[in-house]
Amino acid sequence: MSDAYVVGDPDGLSPLLVELRDAVARELHAQLALRGERIELADLPEVSYQVTVQVERTLRVWRSARRPPTGSFFDGESGPVDRSRSVTGDL
Repeated sequence: MSDAYVVGDPDGLSPLLVELRDAVARELHAQLALRGERIELADLPEVSYQVTVQVERTLRVWRSARRPPTGSFFDGESGPVDRSRSVTGDL
């Protein structure tokens, strides 16, 4: 029995998969609206890229929400690089 079923999720998906499904659905809906309700074969690489970006954002939010308050970027996970801060900046 999956954890999703135990917590009462009727479609049997884990909470992460529900978030990913919703992110993909939102992006596909947006892409269809942008393209007049039709995605041409030539547009598939761009649509796929945009869906991937949304999945990555969802995973990033999911991970940060699950990270303990004492979590650090030095625990083996790399975070985004903030290029606006200089290594030799003002102290």
